[in-house]
Parts: sequence; C-alpha cells; structure tokens
Amino acid sequence: MNNVFVYCEIEDGHVAEVSLELLTKGRSLANELKCDLEAIAIGNKLGDIAKQVIPYGVDTLYLADDKRLYPYQTLPHTSILVNLFKEEQPQIALMGASSIGRDLGPRVSSALHSGLTADCTSLEIGDHFDKKADKKYENLLYQIRPAFGGNIIATIINPDCRPQMATVREGVMKKEILDPKCKGKVVNLDVSKYVSDSDFVVEIIERHMEKSKLNIKGSPIIVSGGYGVGSKENFKLLYDLAEVLGGEVGASRAAIDAGYVEHERQIGQTGLTVRPKLYIACGISGQIQHRAGMEQSAQIIAINTDPEAPINSIADYVITGDIADIIPKMIKYYKKNTK
Repeated sequence: MNNVFVYCEIEDGHVAEVSLELLTKGRSLANELKCDLEAIAIGNKLGDIAKQVIPYGVDTLYLADDKRLYPYQTLPHTSILVNLFKEEQPQIALMGASSIGRDLGPRVSSALHSGLTADCTSLEIGDHFDKKADKKYENLLYQIRPAFGGNIIATIINPDCRPQMATVREGVMKKEILDPKCKGKVVNLDVSKYVSDSDFVVEIIERHMEKSKLNIKGSPIIVSGGYGVGSKENFKLLYDLAEVLGGEVGASRAAIDAGYVEHERQIGQTGLTVRPKLYIACGISGQIQHRAGMEQSAQIIAINTDPEAPINSIADYVITGDIADIIPKMIKYYKKNTK
C-alpha cells in the first residue's frame, strides 16, 4: 500500500534502459518516503526479468506472464495496470516517456482519475502549502518538466489524487545497480483475473522493427553541431573530429531543420537526452530546448563565434572562434599528443 511503482517495458526478454533508470530513481524516492519499491513486468517468458530488476533495489516484482501479452497491446496492458493499482494503491507510479509509456500512461491515469505529467526531466519529493484552502501537503512528488516550448521549467504537483503518475524521458536519470545480491519478492499474477477476453480483440499479425544504427546515447564523447556550423559540408569537420576522438556526432534542432544532418542525431527537448563524459558543442547557441538534452554531460566544451552565447554559461571550457579554424587544430594536436 502507498508504495512507489515502476512499469518495466520488455523487448526480446530485456528490460528497457529507461525502465532501469526509473528503478534507480524509484529506489531513491522510496527511501525518502520510507516505503517499498515495486515493479511490474507484463509479457511472455519473463523468467529472467527478476535477475534484471531486483538488483536495482526492487522489494516486490509483479509478473504478468502470458503469450497473449507480448508484443505490447494497449487494452490488456491497461487492464492489468488499472486493476493492480486499484489493489495495491501506490502513491507514485512511473513509466518511460517512450511510445509505449505515452500510450499506456494516459489510459491508466484516465481510468484511475489520477492525472499524469508527461516527459518529466526530474522528480523530487517536497511539501506544498495551499494558501486558498489553508492546507499543507507533505511528501508530494514534484514532477519537473520543460514547458511553453522549453522556455521555462515547470514543477507540477498532484495533491489529492493517487497515484501521482509521471512519464520520464530516457537518459535524464542515472542507471545504477543498488546491490547485485538484493533479494526481492516475486509475485506471479493470475492474468485471467486482471483482463477479459474483450481486451484481446486486436491481434498483431506481423511486426517489422528496424533498430537504430546509431548509438549516440551510449557514446562517451559527442561532437554536436548547431545552425552556426553553416552548412552540410561544414559538418564534415565534426565527423572528422568525432572519428579521431572515438565519439559520435549529434546536432541541435536548428541544424536538423536546416538539413545539415539526419533527424536521428538530434539532441535536446524533442530529441535525445545524453550524458556523455565529454560534449563538444560547435556553433550551438544553447537555448534551453537544447540544454535540456545535454546539460548533464560530465564536461562541456563550447566552440562559438559569439562570446555571449547561452551555451557558454554551462560550459566548462569556452573557445571563441570559427570552427573552420579551431577543429582542424584540435585534430592536429590531438593526433600529435596521442600515442
């Protein structure tokens, strides 16, 4: 009762990265609230899921295992979550802001009349005082996300309805195993009690999935370009630098919209969220929409002709100048000083 719940996405027998990130954050929230962390996995052949999630500090793992539940379908997954939440009454429920989470979250919150904050970038526990009602609320979930096109950061609360539900973007939370020897309870649900035959009215005949050829999110070094790079041809400098450093090339939305690189490389509020060891921002002004996707980088180098560019305020090192002059020098001296 009143625990923190995380919905785990399953694909090919593996828990999605965003779900593991949420388990790490969920454990932290549960510790602060002095309650348990619970998780649910829905699918087929879930025998290995416990080994994947319990080391993140999960106290109770619910498994709904049925061959009809994989691949994901809206109706049966919604029914299982809604009915389980009615039984367990969690105070917080979290899921990834993925295509599945964006489909499932609103349906579950609507059925439970609980409300939902989408695309959160941070979650915290705090209090709130309602002056109008003269009432103090303790230990609420602060659901933090960019708003108004990313121009402000909004903190959203849900004082009265439960569970407090949020979907969270992939990459904004750290993924960290609590203890490989953690012991948690596994509860196998009787699927027939949570779904009806009418939930399986849709049948998936065939699936075609193309996996991304890029792994920008997993790269320790990212060389990213903005509109200030100037052209598609100039982006070759960034590819050259990334190749030398063993990194990947990213881009701001302005560079994507200008046609300099493909959309898969977009970093920012409407693209990927990354946290590499080194982020080199080339010709990027650094509006809040872009910073939302990279400001957690361990070290940031900004290269820009504008000494007042907003990106400079979060950069560890600022190089003022033209990338056409600076990047070839960086490549030259890196090669010279690297064995």
